[in-house]
Amino acid sequence: MPDLSRSLYRVGAFRDLWLSQTATLIGTNVTLLALPLVGLFFLDASAFEVGLLWAVEYIPIMLVGLPVGVWVERLPLRMVMMVADLGRAAALLVVPVALWLDVLTMPLLYVVTFVIGLGTLFFDVAQLSILPALVEESRLVDANGKLELSRSVAQVGGPGIGGGLIQWLTAPLAIFADMVTYLASAYFVLRLPKQPRATPATEKINLRREITEGMRFVFRHPLIRPLLLCATLAELAFAAVLALQVVFAADELHLAPAVIGVALAVGNGGGVVGALLAEPVARKLGTGTAFMVAIVLFTGGTIMLPLSQGPVTFAAGMFVVYLGAYIFNVLQVSLCQAVTPSNLLGRMNSVFRFATWGVIPIGAAVGGLLVDPIGLRNVFWIAAALNVLSFLPPLFSAIPRMRDYIEEPAD
Repeated sequence: MPDLSRSLYRVGAFRDLWLSQTATLIGTNVTLLALPLVGLFFLDASAFEVGLLWAVEYIPIMLVGLPVGVWVERLPLRMVMMVADLGRAAALLVVPVALWLDVLTMPLLYVVTFVIGLGTLFFDVAQLSILPALVEESRLVDANGKLELSRSVAQVGGPGIGGGLIQWLTAPLAIFADMVTYLASAYFVLRLPKQPRATPATEKINLRREITEGMRFVFRHPLIRPLLLCATLAELAFAAVLALQVVFAADELHLAPAVIGVALAVGNGGGVVGALLAEPVARKLGTGTAFMVAIVLFTGGTIMLPLSQGPVTFAAGMFVVYLGAYIFNVLQVSLCQAVTPSNLLGRMNSVFRFATWGVIPIGAAVGGLLVDPIGLRNVFWIAAALNVLSFLPPLFSAIPRMRDYIEEPAD
């Protein structure tokens, strides 16, 4: 029996993985602010050109989101993560160097953003695939909770850290500091124990057959399929909310910029609480009930948003959304890792990434296009309706009858 009283932070392999992710998340939050500011202040980019930077980061998902799972399974996971980190660091180094040489352009900035998005895709799929080999199955929820906690804390505090660095160092030097975080991440990845390939490297790759095998596994699995459908609908809905949250707060609620910042920070705090509560909620209520509670929470939060009339109700809605979403994410990732054979982990994770990340630019774009004809509140109501629909796939599956991660649901 594993020693459950021992904190995972004291387990060397997990600690290094956690430190690697934390360093990456800090860097990412600096980049999210710094690259657009470079475009605005150094290249006189338009709002449309800056907005494209956000969209370009998701292009790798559409291009190689499914094959990446096959490739990751055939390569040492540690090497994949290190190359992804070093590649992102090298891409970021291009920005201050190009500025110094006076050759930086928006197309070059798009290339940098694309490389960062590609590296993030490979890193995340490899990280999700390596975790089950580093911790006992009974501790996957705890491990994923700690990783999601880092993500939620970075979302709350990252913009402030990034803004401070940018103001102190200027955007180009802040990007250089961001590059250092990716190098730090690569160092912690190097400390991870070597893992065998999930698929022998000598076996010939048949991309179509192996991608089909991965998709067939996901869509035929009685637990993974409803979770994927639920997560995809929820991401599609919330993409529109995220793209329009600042506009909604400013135009509909007439909030000042400082108040908007506080409201969004409070809302993101729901993710911190959700990551902390995921394991105790699942232990107390049982896995199936915990899943359904999480979906009710993030659905209820999206219903609260179009009903909000001021900063308190707006912040409360966002808080509830993130609370439910993070509980769901921790449980979903842990369950999928536990029930997926090691030789299919890469493909399972890539199918999830392709579906859930792939709909984000679609949801954001459609939400933006609907604002003029139907109004902001109605766009938020449509998002809430999609979240209600996301409740149905898990509801009519075996998930509500689950009690823990390793037993079969009752008939």
